[in-house]
Formats: sequence, structure tokens, C-alpha cells
Amino acid sequence: MYEELFENAKTDQESFARLQRVIEILRAPGGCPWDRAQTHESLTRGMVEEAYEVVEAIENKDRENLIEELGDVLLQVVMHAQIAAEEKDFTLCDICNKEAEKMIRRHPHVFGPKPENSNESTGLSVDNVLDLWENIKEVEKTETSATASMQKIPRHLPALLRSEKVQKKAARVGFDWDDVSGAFEKLDEETAELKEAYAQGDQAHIKEELGDLLFAITNISRFLGIDPEDALNATSNKFITRFSHVESAAKAKGRRLEDMTLAEMDILWEEAKTQE
Repeated sequence: MYEELFENAKTDQESFARLQRVIEILRAPGGCPWDRAQTHESLTRGMVEEAYEVVEAIENKDRENLIEELGDVLLQVVMHAQIAAEEKDFTLCDICNKEAEKMIRRHPHVFGPKPENSNESTGLSVDNVLDLWENIKEVEKTETSATASMQKIPRHLPALLRSEKVQKKAARVGFDWDDVSGAFEKLDEETAELKEAYAQGDQAHIKEELGDLLFAITNISRFLGIDPEDALNATSNKFITRFSHVESAAKAKGRRLEDMTLAEMDILWEEAKTQE
């Protein structure tokens, strides 16, 4: 019945149409009960998870897994488009056209008027282009203030990433330290305030000061040009590697971690550090 769908397509256009047709069939009467039950809302968690799995594949330099995970993200897009089309809201064509129009509009240095037969470089640096992008974006969204632009940053972003974006918005209007020394001083101040809150035993105050400390750390990472998400993930990976050594070394000695003192485990931890 669906024999043509079992064959790999030969072109980008045909492969996209094949995927779109598969989703259409799954959502149609007689299709898959799970797929038919999905809504924009029910798919939100999957969209977030699939995006993170793409990042994981990229970091692992796993080509086959990257192909698979990018396909899963594309599946999410096509599924949302199919749901909207069924509701006569919008279509996949609307999505693609809107995105193409936005990219053309935000790249006037590429798609704008230029001398005939000119192949010369625009003369813009990456930083120039990013500034141009942000300026055009602000005009498009008719943001009347820096606060309004901050409020439009998605709340479901990872907290470190969201805080970094908030800080960049503030920096664009001059609300920023002159250099990283001011950010380091703020870090010391917030650390002291967290210790004071802990001493007072007020849980709500502790939470507030801990947030301030994390915000200050993100500010330092911004000045240093380091992605705080990457830095924290790298440390988490390092911790797992070292802890694996501790666990393996303890097992080799016939010991259970639960039965060891922290001092004993710390010796194995130091061993793990020397092996890096």
C-alpha cells in the first residue's frame, strides 16, 4: 500500500516530501494512535530533548548519531507543521517562507543592493554582523526598551544561558563593568552574602543569594569569553571520570564506597587527578 515510501529518496526535495508524507499518514485516521494524539503542547519536551541530543552527537563527533538526531529535530518541525495544517492554522510552506524572509531581511550585507557583478567582501567582521543582526532584530520586534527585550528571552532556556543573554542585553546599553575586575569584585561580594545568609538559616534568603552568586559567575564567564554551560558540563564530565576511578579503585581493594570514610575516598580521588 505504501511501497513507494520504503525506498530512499534521491534528492533533498524528494526526501523531505517523503518524511512529510510519512507524518501525514501517521496522523491520519487509521494511523498511529500516539502520533494522532499529539499536540503542540505535548511535543514541547521532546523538542527540547532532541535539541540537546544533537549537541551531544556534535560533541562526540559521532557522524551517524548526528544524522539521526538532526532527523529527530526535523521530525519535530514536520509534526508541528502537520498539526497546524490539520487545524488550518499554518503550513510547512508558511514556516519555510517566514524563515527565509527573516534570514534575507537580517542579512542586508548579503542580500541588499550592491554594485553589479561585485564579488567583493562586505568588509564586515563577525562582531559587526552580530551587532547588525541584533539591531535589525530589535527593530523587527518593536522593542521599546532593553527591559522589554530581556522579557522576551525564553524562560525555558537553561538558567545559565538565559542569564548570559540577559547580561548581554544590559551590556548593549552600557550597563556593564569596564572590565572583568568589577565582575570579580562582585563575585567576592555575592560569596560573602551567601555565607551570611547561610549563617542566618533563612532558606529563602539563601536561595536568593545563591542565585546572585551564579549570576555573578555567569558574568565573569561572559567577560572571559567562555560559555558557562560548556565550562560546567566539562567539569561534570571530569568529575564523573575521577569518580569512576575512585569507585573502580575501591572495588579492586575489595571495599564498598559506602563503608569508606571521606578521607579514604579522597586519597583515591587524588590518585585519579594524577592520571589525567
